[in-house]
Amino acid sequence: MNCCITDLRNKEVISAKSGCRLGFISDVEIDTCSGCLSAIIIWGRSRCLGLLGRDEDIRICWKDIEVIGEDTVIVCADVCCNQKQNTQRSRRNFFEGLFKY
Repeated sequence: MNCCITDLRNKEVISAKSGCRLGFISDVEIDTCSGCLSAIIIWGRSRCLGLLGRDEDIRICWKDIEVIGEDTVIVCADVCCNQKQNTQRSRRNFFEGLFKY
């Protein structure tokens, strides 16, 4: 089955190991020397309606993709879930530091 890059866009990405919803595919990385797709990019969540910027983008290598379905992409990447939890933890620590008095 063939798949276009435009078909990949806006598919939901789920980690097979933890069941964590990572987000939606926003962009792709292409190796210009070989012409092959090397990674998919999931944009980080916006903070405070985008006024405070965004979290780090999640990059998933092509070799970590297990299944590309009609609506979802299943990946074998635990690192991404840990990144997401770390950003949530750091955000919580920031707000706890504000009200520490």
